[in-house]
Amino acid sequence: MAKVNPYLNFNGNTEDAFNFYRSVFGGEFSMLQKFKDTPHGDNMSATDKEKIMHVALPITKETTLMATDMLESMGQQYNPGNNFSLAIAPETKEEGEKFFNALAEGGRIEMPFEKAFWGAWFGALTDKFGIQWMVNYDEKPAQ
Repeated sequence: MAKVNPYLNFNGNTEDAFNFYRSVFGGEFSMLQKFKDTPHGDNMSATDKEKIMHVALPITKETTLMATDMLESMGQQYNPGNNFSLAIAPETKEEGEKFFNALAEGGRIEMPFEKAFWGAWFGALTDKFGIQWMVNYDEKPAQ
């Protein structure tokens, strides 16, 4: 069965927030990537380069808290209510496609379910009820 994890959006203070969450829950980040370390990082402002593209903090065996900084330069606007998504980690690519297509019905696709630069199959959408979802199938699951 797929796992569902909370994915939070911040207004430039993801790193501060996640250092706080790490102090609360303990553990170590399983991923911390800044925008400067992405394929498009060279085309960003110095400020945006230092913001968090993706961070993951396992808080239980079943749950990982994840987040990103929203970038106005990418057309993203932080508003209370759009500061989280539910992230699905399916067991297979086919399961990911099934969930993505079903959730997208009547909704709005932000990013189609396709191969992403980090090597996983990824898609993002807002369903017909206004809930934001991300589907990420990694062919090489984290150990």
